[in-house]
Amino acid sequence: MPDMHIAILTFEGYNELDSLIAFGILNRIKQPGWRVSIACPAARVRSMNGVVIESQRAELQLDPARQLLGAQCSGALILAKLGLLDGVPACTDLTTKPWVEEAGVTVLNQPFYAKGRVATAGGCFASQYLAAWLIATLVDADAARSALHYVAPVGEKDDYVARAMRNIEPYLMQKSAAA
Repeated sequence: MPDMHIAILTFEGYNELDSLIAFGILNRIKQPGWRVSIACPAARVRSMNGVVIESQRAELQLDPARQLLGAQCSGALILAKLGLLDGVPACTDLTTKPWVEEAGVTVLNQPFYAKGRVATAGGCFASQYLAAWLIATLVDADAARSALHYVAPVGEKDDYVARAMRNIEPYLMQKSAAA
């Protein structure tokens, strides 16, 4: 596998669940060249609940022609405003939904949706779907299942993994298309 850098864009007022759950799941992948970092527009950002984290990487330029892009909740609004959801429906949280619709994007009543190299998820606990989609697309579905199994609640592991995979499998791309 070539070097793979995954940046979780995290902004002032972020929801800890959105950034840090995905960060934890994505870091379950232990392959040469696999790196996951928090990228922020400032050196430090404060969450909606006062948790301060330091940026591990400067913000990136978004390019769906060469990158996989995943957005959760208000991230769907950012993709919409950047024109990256042109004609593509999205998932988002209920708070952000009116703004995403106002930006001309149809909001779906489901936790995850992807088209090509762009995926969106809605709801604080939907970050697992974005993380699993990235892992399944970049490595394989077994790696995604393994990462999810690790974080799943004891006694619910099989059901948890099966539900997550049901939500992302219809949107998995062929590996050659993702490269």
